[in-house]
Amino acid sequence: MANQFSSSSSYVTIFFVTLQLLCTYSLFANGCYTSIISFGDSLADTGNLKRLASTPEEHSLHFFYPPYGESFFHMPTGRCSNGRLIIDFIAESIRLPLVHPFVGVKGMRHMMELRRGVNFAVAGATALDSAFHAARGVNNPMTNSSLRVQLGWFKHSLPSLCANVPACRHMIGNSLILMGEIGGNDYNHALIAGKSIDEVKTYVPLVIEAIVSAVNELIRLGAKTLLIPGNLPIGCSPVYLTKYYGSDMADYDNSTGCLIQLNKFSEHHNELLQTKLNEIREIHREVNIIYADYYNAAMQFFRSPNKYGFTNGALKACCGGGGPFNYNSSILCADPSSTVCARPDTYANWDGLHLTEAAYRIIYMSLFRGPYTMPQFNSMCPISMLHEIHGTSSSMWMSRLRVGAIEFFQERNMKSGVNGGSRG
Repeated sequence: MANQFSSSSSYVTIFFVTLQLLCTYSLFANGCYTSIISFGDSLADTGNLKRLASTPEEHSLHFFYPPYGESFFHMPTGRCSNGRLIIDFIAESIRLPLVHPFVGVKGMRHMMELRRGVNFAVAGATALDSAFHAARGVNNPMTNSSLRVQLGWFKHSLPSLCANVPACRHMIGNSLILMGEIGGNDYNHALIAGKSIDEVKTYVPLVIEAIVSAVNELIRLGAKTLLIPGNLPIGCSPVYLTKYYGSDMADYDNSTGCLIQLNKFSEHHNELLQTKLNEIREIHREVNIIYADYYNAAMQFFRSPNKYGFTNGALKACCGGGGPFNYNSSILCADPSSTVCARPDTYANWDGLHLTEAAYRIIYMSLFRGPYTMPQFNSMCPISMLHEIHGTSSSMWMSRLRVGAIEFFQERNMKSGVNGGSRG
C-alpha cells in the first residue's frame, strides 16, 4: 500500500513538473515576448545601411552584392553574411517575424508591422558619435548612425508604433531588446586607421558608458528585458591576422592561432561591460539585464573548428581576395576579383570581418540553448508578462495547478481502489 501511495505521489510530481516545463516553453516560444527591438552594428543590421545608401558611391559597398545572402535569402539583403544573423535565429526561436529594418518604412500598414519587431542597427555603426572619432582623426567610412542616433530614431518612432505613453510602456516592456553588439566598430575603425592598441584602449570606458546610457534610457521608457552582448574575439579575425601578419604584434595563441593582445583587448571591454551591467541590476532589480557572452561562445569553434563542422578552419575567410587568410583590403568579398568558397558552412568566417551563417547559428545555440548568457536566457520571462498572461500572480497560478493536479490524482486513486487498501 505504501508503494501505491508512493506511485501516486510520483504521478503528481511527474504531472506537475511536465506541466511546468510545458508552460515555460509556451511562454518562451508563444507569448513571452511580443516584439524584438534591436540596436547595433553589422552583427545585427538586417538592411538599414542598404536603405540609407542614396548615391552610386554608397551603393558600391561590397556587401550589397552577391554572394552576400546566397545561402538562405538567395540574394543580398544588407546582412553582412552569407545568410542569417543571430538576431534572425532569435526571432525564429520565439516565433516572431524576422526583424524588419526601420529605415525607409512608410505608411501606417508598414508601421503596424514594426510592432512585432523593429531593427535600428546599422552596419558600421559605433557606440560613440562620429564627432568623437573625427576629432581623433578617424572617419567612419560607412555611416554616422551611432547608438545615440539609433536611440533617437526609436524615440521619434514611438508615436507611430504606439498611441500613447501607457501603450508604449506596455509594448516596450513586452519586447526583447537587443543592445548590440555595439562598440566593436569604435575599435575597428581606429585600429584599421593605424591607431595603437594602447590608444584605442582609452576609448573603452567611454564606449561602455555610451552603452550603459542607452540601456538606462530604455529602462526609463519601460524596458523589462534587455540582452547586451559583449565583443567577439577580434584577435581571431582575418582582418587583423592579415594586418599584423609578420609584425611584432603577431604573438599567437597556440591553441587557436588568434592574436593574443587583441583578444585580451576584447576581454577587457567585456569585463568592464559586465561590471557596469551588474551595477544596473542592483538599481533595477525588476529588469532582466542579460549579458550575452559572444566572446566565449565563439571561442568554442576557434579552439575546435572540426568539432563544429568547420573543416576548412575558423581563421580563413570563405569569401575574399587571397592571402594567407583569404582577406585583402583591396579586393573585398563581392569584388569581381574575389573568390568565394563552395561550402560556406565549412568556414566560420565569411568575409574577413563577419562570420558565416553557420558560425552565427552556433553562437545563437550557445547563448539561447546553452550556458553563455548571464543569467541564462531561457529562464527569463518578465513577471509582468506572467501577470498578463495568467491574469494573476505566477505563484498563485502555479499553486492552483498544484491543487488541481493533487485533486486529479486523489480522484484517480479513489476510483482505482488505492484508498481502500488494495486493488482486489
